[in-house]
Amino acid sequence: MRLIIGLLTAFALSIFGSVAAKADALQDILSRGVVRIAVPVDTPPFGFLGADREPTGYDVELAHMVADALGVKLDLQPTISSNRVPFLLTNKVDVVISNMGLTPDRAKQIMFSQPYADNFSGVYGRKELPVSGPEDLGSYRIAASKGTMVEIALTNMAPNANIMRADDNATAVLTYISGQADMIAGEHITSKELAKQYPNVDFTLKFKIRRAPVQMGVQMDQHNLLHWIDSFIFAIKGDGRLGALQRKYFGEEQTDLPTL
Repeated sequence: MRLIIGLLTAFALSIFGSVAAKADALQDILSRGVVRIAVPVDTPPFGFLGADREPTGYDVELAHMVADALGVKLDLQPTISSNRVPFLLTNKVDVVISNMGLTPDRAKQIMFSQPYADNFSGVYGRKELPVSGPEDLGSYRIAASKGTMVEIALTNMAPNANIMRADDNATAVLTYISGQADMIAGEHITSKELAKQYPNVDFTLKFKIRRAPVQMGVQMDQHNLLHWIDSFIFAIKGDGRLGALQRKYFGEEQTDLPTL
């Protein structure tokens, strides 16, 4: 009997010990002195590869600010849209800062911070195309990155639309600028940047899909880490650093952000 009780006690301690280790990612980060943050490399100006082939952009600079505020080293993990949630689910990263917005389905898997940037999604194409709403899409081909909030929302809005689903944002952009697609579904800030990069390609907004505020993501039940991130966002909004970041990368003033 003592042996059985001892085994059960050891098993319970191992279970509760593993839960406790998982239950406080914030303390884990502080203890090891490193925060692992996923950032985009295919969504300018949020994240892209600079001339030195290193990640740069709004989300990348924000990741550096997070690490500095925590007082730890930064381990950047480049990602694409389809990998953002899996990186958290497989414990590859502690935080995702990758132009990501909340959806009810995503919220079943991970937790989201308060928004740190505002955005909206839409369908973009040549000015002369007679499209002003989803009902006008007809047989036009629309490039979109599969699994993104933009692609999901457009699919729900226009289930019969001819959507060319690419594996990532970079491929969706290439599909459009090469003429394989008539339009592209994307986000306002990214489309503004693409219009600068490709001045001979028309990125006229045909219609809006939805408002799309941008949030950080953490693993489910990591409430201490999420609270710290929300406090960090609150602080940099108040001291002007977030507004300076938006002017630098977006060319826009900070707007009143929605709250959860």
